[in-house]
Amino acid sequence: MNMTTTNEDQWISADNRTQKLVIRFWVKGFPKQFFISTGLKDTKRNREIVRSKRDAIANDIALERFDSTLKSYQFITAAALDLKEPQIQSGQNLQELWERFTQFKASQIEETTILEKYRTIARYIQRLPSQSPEDAPAIRDWILDNLTHYMAWETLNCLSRCCEWSNDSGLITHNPFFKLKIPKPKNKSTDDYYKAFTLQQRDLIIQSFEEHSLYAYYAPLVKFLFWTGCRPGEAFALTWGDVSPDRCRIGISKSCNLHRIHKGTKNGKKRIFPCQSGSRVQKLLLDICPAHSQPHNLVFVSKTGRPMTSSIMFSFWNEWKSKSSTFKYLGLVKELANEGKIPYLKPYATRHTFATWAISSGVSPDKVALWIGDTVETVLTYYCHPEIVSAECPDF
Repeated sequence: MNMTTTNEDQWISADNRTQKLVIRFWVKGFPKQFFISTGLKDTKRNREIVRSKRDAIANDIALERFDSTLKSYQFITAAALDLKEPQIQSGQNLQELWERFTQFKASQIEETTILEKYRTIARYIQRLPSQSPEDAPAIRDWILDNLTHYMAWETLNCLSRCCEWSNDSGLITHNPFFKLKIPKPKNKSTDDYYKAFTLQQRDLIIQSFEEHSLYAYYAPLVKFLFWTGCRPGEAFALTWGDVSPDRCRIGISKSCNLHRIHKGTKNGKKRIFPCQSGSRVQKLLLDICPAHSQPHNLVFVSKTGRPMTSSIMFSFWNEWKSKSSTFKYLGLVKELANEGKIPYLKPYATRHTFATWAISSGVSPDKVALWIGDTVETVLTYYCHPEIVSAECPDF
């Protein structure tokens, strides 16, 4: 079947006579068009294989190491290999391949992805029963036995991409994980993710933080999240230089993740959150601002003066475990939920609580979208739709 060509299939087409995929392309400085016959039927799976080869060629062209003889880019058929399974080149191990793959990807993806995802996979690779790609089936079985379904799916996909790149780079002769990937787990319901606290529950959480002997220090951060709809990472990155002198305008242009790397907001949008003079948000900022604060000083820090992270917030919101014991201490919100006083919702529910009740208070979706740095479409999808009655953020 002749499949439709898309932008991702640039250079790739199916021969009208044989219905097998071919690669055609021009290279600056060469007078003729280059042509490569793949010998592969036009199927979804084969197009993925051909795209990988096409991407390797494009990469070589960009790096000025293009092989004009095309010998490096020929497709090896099963007949050429005497119908035998190809063997991995000796001396290669997954840990080395993953390190080289990570270095290759480092210039193409955000540093936070390297820190969070790629290093997590590296730790899993260190624990594998074998570092040889030849033992892919045994590695797959170990991953299924020792990781969650989602992480097993993620890890096997990462290993497959790594080996595909290693094959294209000439480090190994084939991808042993290509046929070993497992189905993606079904997405969990997003109902809980988009739930919000009632105003009574919100106020109970705030009051409980204010009165708690251990967690009262974090009450201002919790209030700020509830009263502005700011994403936790954005609050962690907020500095006093982002706040106007009268504390009525808050510039939100960056975020801070688990590893304390500052970058743009989640969707890249910069915004100003406006609050009224005399509002709770203004009074909060006036109360917590140090007498000699500097523009680069963070607004919210941990008890020990460290930059805030999601793991620190998890410890006072959900639970934390002492390094000297295996005993777990409940965070305040988890404790209130266990007592049946509120449902347990993740910290991000502070954002949904703000948006939900801003809408319910009569604020138009476009204003809410502007304040929380989201799209009107998202607001209309997940929140109710009142008529426009206010131009300023109400102190609800």
